[in-house]
Amino acid sequence: MATWKSRGLRGSLLEDMINRTNEKYREQKLALIQKVPTPITPMKIDSESHITLAYFDQKSTVDYIGVIQGLPVCFDAKECASMTFALHNVHPHQVEFMRAFEQQQGIAFFLLYFSREDQFYYLPFRHFLPFWERAEAGGRKSFRYDELDLTWILPKKQGVMVPYLEMINKDLTERD
Repeated sequence: MATWKSRGLRGSLLEDMINRTNEKYREQKLALIQKVPTPITPMKIDSESHITLAYFDQKSTVDYIGVIQGLPVCFDAKECASMTFALHNVHPHQVEFMRAFEQQQGIAFFLLYFSREDQFYYLPFRHFLPFWERAEAGGRKSFRYDELDLTWILPKKQGVMVPYLEMINKDLTERD
């Protein structure tokens, strides 16, 4: 069981950028995406009613879930400091949730942030699966940046920090 004992773990720069993007999309009536809270059980609460010690109750599914123009969407956001993404950052229950989500006609993907390159990458779930299956078969437990299709790099867009909507459109087009 993992414990949480830091106010600093409440958020990250990547999460903040995605949350701001989601708020902008909501304001523009383009999408309604919400952060899935991580369920915790408080163990200690200080005199000001702040949780100072807690543990994670259960496995979470994905970081974000919602709807975009009538399409159910879920995604997980991961930051990568190097040019290699370690698959241990994704858990089997998340893969199973995303697989089931897509079986229900939803769109599942990963938003990767390669901080060294300052690049956001949209990784469709179906493009992620070969890396996962390779690891399960005893192969590499990671994938390299140079193994990715660079047409999925998110374009820079004025006024939107993490402009992933265009990539969802590309994802839908590829499925047809």
